[in-house]
Amino acid sequence: MALFDRLKDQAKSLQQQAQGGRGTTVGHGSRTGSHGGSRAQLVGLLKNQLGSIKTELKSGAYRDASMAMCALVAAADGHVDASEMQQMESMILSNEVLQNFPPEQLRQRFHKHVEQLTRNFPQGKAEVMQDIAKAAKKPTEARAVIQTGIVIAGADGHFSQAEQMVLQEACVALGLSPAEFQL
Repeated sequence: MALFDRLKDQAKSLQQQAQGGRGTTVGHGSRTGSHGGSRAQLVGLLKNQLGSIKTELKSGAYRDASMAMCALVAAADGHVDASEMQQMESMILSNEVLQNFPPEQLRQRFHKHVEQLTRNFPQGKAEVMQDIAKAAKKPTEARAVIQTGIVIAGADGHFSQAEQMVLQEACVALGLSPAEFQL
């Protein structure tokens, strides 16, 4: 629960900054004081924040990295069942920012990565991380990939340790500090 509270605080702060407000950066010692709220609110805040920069997120690198991130989150526990695949695909196709891309492109890339990860997780993970790292050249896209991963991870109301760990590794692949995202 504490992780979601920290992420929610950070999302609010970043949203205020994006809207020209004077939100504070959330660091290890600077909480905004909000301890209530739900995971659904956090996911909503991050979705809104991503929506506010939607026009900046149209590159192939972002598309590929975000689909790799979604697959990695889905397979973080080592397996992906059919219902989880369907749920993830539905979340991807309904995501406002990802609607910048043709649905078939998203499906194809997501399924390719899930197949890689379920066939041989360590090797698939290395390949997925290469696609995630493609977004490192543009800091806005790199952060958006991690935020997309957090949205996908939190959408089911459960943020597992395995999901948190793959998000931390993705931060490193993108040259970002996991602490920036309270991971």
